[in-house]
Amino acid sequence: MNVFWFIPTHGDSRYLGTAEGARPVTHDYMKQVAVAADTLGYDGVLLPTGRSCEDAWVAAASLIDATRRLKFLVAVRPGLTAPTLSARMAATFDRLSNGRLLINVVTGGDPVEQESDGVFGSHAERYEISDEFLKIWREVLSKTHTGEETHFTGKHLSVKGAKALYPPVQQPYPPLYFGGSSEEAIDLAAEQVDVYLTWGEPPAAVAEKISRLRERAARAGRTLRFGIRLHVIVRDTNEAAWRAADELISRLDDETIAKAQANFARMDSEGQRRMTALHGGRRDKLEVSPNLWAGVGLVRGGAGTALVGDGPTVAARMKEYADLGIDTFILSGYPHLEESYRFAELVFPLLPRARRGTPTGYNLTGPFGEIVGNTELPKAAPVRVSAS
Repeated sequence: MNVFWFIPTHGDSRYLGTAEGARPVTHDYMKQVAVAADTLGYDGVLLPTGRSCEDAWVAAASLIDATRRLKFLVAVRPGLTAPTLSARMAATFDRLSNGRLLINVVTGGDPVEQESDGVFGSHAERYEISDEFLKIWREVLSKTHTGEETHFTGKHLSVKGAKALYPPVQQPYPPLYFGGSSEEAIDLAAEQVDVYLTWGEPPAAVAEKISRLRERAARAGRTLRFGIRLHVIVRDTNEAAWRAADELISRLDDETIAKAQANFARMDSEGQRRMTALHGGRRDKLEVSPNLWAGVGLVRGGAGTALVGDGPTVAARMKEYADLGIDTFILSGYPHLEESYRFAELVFPLLPRARRGTPTGYNLTGPFGEIVGNTELPKAAPVRVSAS
């Protein structure tokens, strides 16, 4: 499994929907979360995109030198930037980070936000733009070693003599990640991206989506990898985890939920519609599948579900998704700094993963934990039961 964490560039808190227990987005705090993720052995971090967030490219670039192996999943927004400029930005970031860039293709799902950025196309037109954007973007970066120019004439985008002079470290270009549930999104993913991402729907719904993608990709002569975006609430016991879930939304009032749901309802995103349908804005039936809790989606757009339980339970649920074909898990938890440690401690030892947290070149053996009474070594940690 590849396990990613999340840089909360839109804010962080101990309680959803309130300023109580909230933390400002500062560079120091983003760096703390990034360094923790790198040190603990997460494979990468996702940075969100949109006007509710600090700019993902600037934030990610500022964290390159603070980390060593961590990869950065950063959004490109077709329609907001030219594909050639975006290609050059990607090549530069990949070179400066020595191959640690991943690209998250985001078509956008909120018409109000899109129009505020000058994008007035319909849902179908945005996907047409994204298709043309990626064709240009991929070809420009694929030709950096040959020096060839790219010429493209499309319905929405055209370039003449386009090229990037500095090749990315990752060839032919940094891997493309993408999520979307509409028919247009399925077609785009099948034909152009490398990793398809789904939000945390129940396993049966995820299995159906993966089946559609595999069939559609096969028609195009391609294969895809698959990832999932989830929140996590993990504790030493299942009971404690469910109490933490309740606590996370304990400060939410009905007015705040209603405002958030009204905002989500105006969006033309099929993925957001599916997320909202899991709970319907109601608090009384939030466990939508065993240990899959939709409380986050009451007020948060996008990924709105969390895996809730103790370490073995959460690991077992992740394995269920892995058995469907998911190999990348993009996770987050509130607050993100503390929960990155908690998840790594309670769940990492139970997962089949290549990367471990101990940096190479260090001879880190015991004792681990505080020395007892100045002289006694702490007792060894118990071996946890694997979910496999």
